[in-house]
Order: sequence, then C-alpha cells, then structure tokens
Amino acid sequence: MAVQKTGISNSTRGVSPVPNSSNLSSQLTNLKSQIVAARVTDIVLDENHPQYNKVGEWSGIGAIFYEFVNQSGGGSLGNYALPYDSQQKTYPLVNEIVLLFLLPNRYQGTNTSNQSYFYLKPLGIWNHPHHDAYPNPTTNRKELNSPTNPSQNTFVEKSNIHPLMPFMGDSLLEGRYGQSLRFGSTAKSNSILKNNWSTSGNNGDPIIILKNGQPTTTSDEGWIPITENIKNDLSSLYLTSYQKIPFSIANENFYSANIPPTTPSQYISPQIILNSDRIVLNAKSDSVLISGQTSVYISSNKSINLEAEQLYIDSTDIRLGSKIADQAVLKGDDTVELLKRLITEVTNLSTALKTIQIWPGGIPSPDPTIGPVAKIAESNLELIIQQIDSIKSNFVKTS
Repeated sequence: MAVQKTGISNSTRGVSPVPNSSNLSSQLTNLKSQIVAARVTDIVLDENHPQYNKVGEWSGIGAIFYEFVNQSGGGSLGNYALPYDSQQKTYPLVNEIVLLFLLPNRYQGTNTSNQSYFYLKPLGIWNHPHHDAYPNPTTNRKELNSPTNPSQNTFVEKSNIHPLMPFMGDSLLEGRYGQSLRFGSTAKSNSILKNNWSTSGNNGDPIIILKNGQPTTTSDEGWIPITENIKNDLSSLYLTSYQKIPFSIANENFYSANIPPTTPSQYISPQIILNSDRIVLNAKSDSVLISGQTSVYISSNKSINLEAEQLYIDSTDIRLGSKIADQAVLKGDDTVELLKRLITEVTNLSTALKTIQIWPGGIPSPDPTIGPVAKIAESNLELIIQQIDSIKSNFVKTS
C-alpha cells in the first residue's frame, strides 16, 4: 500500500538549496569544532567543590570539567561545560563521555560572539543504565566520583543493577540504581526473558509500570536484562489496560463482602496497583477521597484503626460482627428514658410494699418478709437511677 506524503515530508517551502562542495567542506570543518566528544574529569554538584565560584555558584551546579577524547593527558580545570537542557538532566559520572556543543552562552547580551560548550547526557558506551564510564587509557584514572570534592562522592558502583528487558515499541526511562518507568504494552514475546503481564489481552494493549529499586534476589550478572516483578520489586505502580498482574493483596478473604470482588491477579480490566512495604496517603490541607462504584473494601490481617475528632457513618444497613448480623442496636437515649420510667414505677411499688402489714391475731405488724426486701430494693433503685445516664456513650450516636 502506498504511503501518501503529508505534513513536513510533503512540503518544499523553505527548503535550502544543496550547498556546493566547497561550502559543504567549510561547514563540516566548522561543525567539527562545534560538536566534540569529551570525557568528564570532574563535576560540580554542591557548594563544597573548589571550583564552585568559578562556574557561577548555584547557577553553575552540574558544570563539568572535561578533556577531549581524541587528546591525551589530563583535563584542565580551566574549561567547563553546562547541561544543555535545564529541565531534564542526567548528571554524568567522572570518566563518562558526553557530547559537547559550542553554543551561545549567557553573555550574548554584551558580545554576540560569546559561546560556551553545553553537554548532552552521557553516551551509552556500555549501553547500561548504571554507568557508562570509559577511563582514559593513557592516565588510567578509574574514579567515578569527583577527585576534588569528597562531600559529593556518593556514587557506589554495584554489580547487581540490571537493565530492563525491552519489548517492541517500548519507551523506557531507567535510573542508575534500578529505578525505571516503562511505557509498554502487552507483548507476547518468544524470548527466554518474558514479561509476566502478557498472559491476557492482545499485543499492543498499553501498560505503564513505575518501579523503584532492584529485587534483593537479583544476581551479580548485571549485564543480563530483567523485567519488572511486582512481588519482588521494592516499590511499584502499575497502570494497566487488559493485563493480568500476578499479584495478591495481603488479605483476600473478603468475608464481609456480599459479592466478593475479583482479585487483582484475575482482574482483566483497567486497574491501578500500588505496592510497597508501606503506603502513606496524606492530604496536608484538604481531604483524602476514596470512592468506588461497587464497593470500597478495606482489609487487614491484624487490625483496622480509625482515629478522628469526628467519625460519621451514613447508611441504611449497618451490620457489625458479621454480614449476616440480624440483632438490632438499641437507641441509647430512648432506652435510658424507658429504663428511668420502669425504675420509677418499681421504686413506687417498693415504697408501697416496704410498709405493708400483716394482722396476726388481729394486731397489725410489719410484714417480716416483704418489708425488708422492698426497702432494700428501694435503696438499690435509687442508686441505679442516679447512675442511669452514665451508661450512655459520650461519643457514639445512632439514629
């Protein structure tokens, strides 16, 4: 099928004529001096670097010192380059190789010919996200951290950092320590290194996977790619479309659910999975809103704790203890009022009974059986009526 040219590919407007050979040679010579490969010899990452003032203090953070890769000998601290992109930066390690571009600098306002070198992110010499250092063979200096500023020397080389296994059409962003972001899809690959999210759906179903860190079970063969594993990765976030993710939540009993939800590992519609050893949701100035069309299920293998100055539950069917609970909860205030009335009537009855008399031989005398019992009952009922209001909760209300 023929492909129709559209947009830029179909436009001839503004196309420059082909330069002649002499102009082309001159342009290539000029370009050679403007784009060069350089090896990083030092980098300024904090105020403790001895060249901090020279590079412009805080506005010079990320400045590198360098040597051209086609020149022998050490680099000079007299030359430095700044990051090309001030929004997205990958700061190089010492001995990594970068491309330098000779471009207008911050002093263009005073002299339009002012130019400086700016660098792109490190070249993928080893095609590995951990580092791509290639020391100068003539000097054999193998350090990866700054040789002049110990305060910023925090990079630790590790052998168990694995790159991600790519699949056709993926866009990958990988950090130096196993952090990664994959814009991928269902990919039913025949490689020995398969992913575990493509057992359902169709090739091309989109998925986004954000993970932090390498599993503790990874080998020291750091050159072998791996795929994400939600069970073993330190922390991860999955945004799926029609994939099955081999993942189980801590408690999948669902005893309280009338209709148990589909487990995450069996769900094949779009879902978001956030997994880590601990998860904190905090709204510092407003609210945390959790809402579900069917249900909101909160479970734990130990306890669920709710703490608030005010706690409100609005429902027409609240069951405590079991989803089949059928005993009604009493209304506290109404129950206390009924008990007060009952106690009052019994008290009146006790008062009347404590003076009852019998007539042995026609002579009136107190009943030795009923009277004492009625008097004790009257006394106890007075204590109960004094304490009856205290059985009501000060915090829990029902309607």
